Amino acid sequence: MEEASGLQNFLEILTKPDNIPIVGMLILVIFFSWLGLREAFKNDKLIDEGKEDDIPHEMWK
Repeated sequence: MEEASGLQNFLEILTKPDNIPIVGMLILVIFFSWLGLREAFKNDKLIDEGKEDDIPHEMWK
């Protein structure tokens, strides 16, 4: 009998019905963290360029 690799064990744990919502939440947390940081860097760039008044207009686009 062949022993399962670490990746196979990891994928087996991830795909169990009890763990699927946790994996989904982890994906959502990573996505929205990336989205928030991307917007923060855009706003920081506008501030560095002296365009603080344009930030609300950019947020509503």
